[in-house]
Order: sequence, then C-alpha cells, then structure tokens
Amino acid sequence: MENKYSGLGLIHSTESFGSVDGPGVRFVVFMQGCKMRCKYCHNPDTWFPQKGQWITSDELLKKALRYKSYWGDKGGITVSGGEPLLQIDFLIDFFKKAKEKGINTVLDTSGNPFTSANPFYDKFNELMKFTDLVMLDIKHINSDEHKRLTGFDNKNILEMAMYLSKIQKPMWIRHVLVPKITDNDEYLYQLRDFISSLNNVDRVEVLPYHSLGEYKWQELVIDYQLKGINPPSKERIENAEKILGCNG
Repeated sequence: MENKYSGLGLIHSTESFGSVDGPGVRFVVFMQGCKMRCKYCHNPDTWFPQKGQWITSDELLKKALRYKSYWGDKGGITVSGGEPLLQIDFLIDFFKKAKEKGINTVLDTSGNPFTSANPFYDKFNELMKFTDLVMLDIKHINSDEHKRLTGFDNKNILEMAMYLSKIQKPMWIRHVLVPKITDNDEYLYQLRDFISSLNNVDRVEVLPYHSLGEYKWQELVIDYQLKGINPPSKERIENAEKILGCNG
C-alpha cells in the first residue's frame, strides 16, 4: 500500500491493554489496509485505506509509552491489522524507535505481502532486526482452499514461515478453526506436519471461528459469506488443539 505521506503510518485503531496479542499485557496497533478478503474477517473495516488515520511513528510511540508501567517483564507493543506488512517502511521506523526504548515488539501478520524479491525482502530483513516475535496466522494449509477462503494462495506465506525458521526468529502460529472449511482432520494433520518441519515455533493457537463481526459487513453493505456456519463445538476445538499440539 502506497504511503502518500512520508514518515506516516495509516492506522485503524489502538488497544491499550491487549491480553491475547502476544506475551503479557500489550499496547496493540491495528494498521489500516489489507488485500486479503477472508470470508470470516471480523474487521472488514480495516480493508479500505480511506477509512484510516495517519500518524507519525513518534506520535504513536508516545501514545504507547503512556501504558508502559502496565507491561511488566513480558509485555510491550504488538502491531496487527489489517495487514501491517503493507506498511513495512513505517513498521521499520516504529519498531526501531521502540527497541531504542527497550520495548518488546511483536508483529501479528498473515504474511500475504511476503516476497523474496527486492525491495521488500531487504526491508523485511531490516524489520526482523527490531522484531522480537512474529505471530503468523495461517488461514489454511491447502493452497487451493486458502485461495477460496481469502482470495490468495498460501505459497509465499508458507515460504515466509520457512524463512523465519531459517533465521531462527521466534514465532507463534495461529489458525482459525472454521467448521466445513478448516475443521477437517486431514488439513489439520497437514498443518501439524508443516509446523513440525519448523524449528522456531514457540506456541500454536487455535482460534475458534465466530460471527461477531458480521454486523460490520452489513454496515459496509458487503454480503457476509459464512451465514449459517456456527462456531465449532468444544469437542472439535479440543480435537484441533490435540492434533496441532497446542499444549506442547
């Protein structure tokens, strides 16, 4: 996504006391803009750049530092989305300044913009110098199903996971469990095998599908594509967690 204002990032919103976006208590920044169109997205309002708000990295860091006393030893700043890697120049600047303040930094991404081609590749490596943890959301392990679910295949996303393993960057894997789409034992075992091939995964999380963001689709006059699909049962959640080794 083109940044028409040098030195500024386009954000959707912030959360002062995030507890599910990385280790400890965290200040969470939700970036504006995403190219994927996940059928279960609960923040479709982050898709469109015109709905965001421009801010400098200094202003954003100042805002975050107000809550530093609550972070303890493990907390810090998480940048999520939308898709933060669409604004990689801003991320580099923001995370570099955060690390200068001794702040723990987490990148929460779908990996969709990743490419081994330049200029992105060199910028990504620069960003990793100032990133403590990557939380990678693997939407679907099957590339064709991934494209049906999001509009894009997953080849470059899996390449990103393998590259992060190669450079030993700590990573959490997240997977949204959607009945009739990702809640299939065959796919779950394939995902487990892929995760097992990586040597940098500290944690695996199963995120049960929910339709709490459906009203946002209605407000944006977009047809919600998963009508009639209920959240997964407790048994299916436990089954997925067991297969994926969520408890170690």
